[in-house]
Amino acid sequence: MIYVLLPAYNEESALPPLVSNIGDSFAAGEAAYRIVIVDDGSSDNTVSVAKELEGKYPIDVVPHEVNKGLGAAMLTGFTYLCENASDVDLVVAMDADNTHDPRLIPKMVEAVEAGSDVVIASRYAPGGQEVGLSAFRKFLSRGASFLVQAFFPVKGARDFSCGYRMYRIEILKKAFTKYGNNFITETSFVCMAEILVKLAAVPATVSEVGLVLRYDLKEGASKMKYLKTMERYIRFLFREKIHGLGQSSAQ
Repeated sequence: MIYVLLPAYNEESALPPLVSNIGDSFAAGEAAYRIVIVDDGSSDNTVSVAKELEGKYPIDVVPHEVNKGLGAAMLTGFTYLCENASDVDLVVAMDADNTHDPRLIPKMVEAVEAGSDVVIASRYAPGGQEVGLSAFRKFLSRGASFLVQAFFPVKGARDFSCGYRMYRIEILKKAFTKYGNNFITETSFVCMAEILVKLAAVPATVSEVGLVLRYDLKEGASKMKYLKTMERYIRFLFREKIHGLGQSSAQ
């Protein structure tokens, strides 16, 4: 079984085409799939749209009553999956804003079958690129990955901030065993770097496949506050370097 985890906040417009594309990507294959939408306290019609899609696609909706941030949504999703999926199952996490192409999933499965525990859909791997992203945003993304790699080198990883990844359920369960409630402490977009460096320390085998990030397909403004996010990266890295991965609490 392949689970598709979609942490969503105010994505009423993006969910229908994304879910349709996910369904199409699995239609020609033999793999069974299920979509898990974690609604992070959306103020629009994301929940009702997701509920409508349940009638056509295999979907579970897991809601937060209030907005808690991406990290909390990822933690909720991972917890739900570890409680309901088997060790041999896979989960692919994607942004719910329709900027990630689900047709890349079969290639990610191949990488898992070749021995990877975590597969990153990477803008910086061969074949990867960014479409519709500002030069400033590109600079920040590359700078964040460079900074994390300098503090916590992860073999096989170049893209530390992209949320499009495939994980073995087994490695996620091992992470919860190792870190407990400190597996994901960051509530912001920095949680993606935190997840990766902590899984690498489990240890997990990491690899990448090339991703063409279609930011030109995104509807609405970005939810990322760039300077605040960079500040969170720096605080996270120094905190974890000083105290040790998984030993500190959220700040």
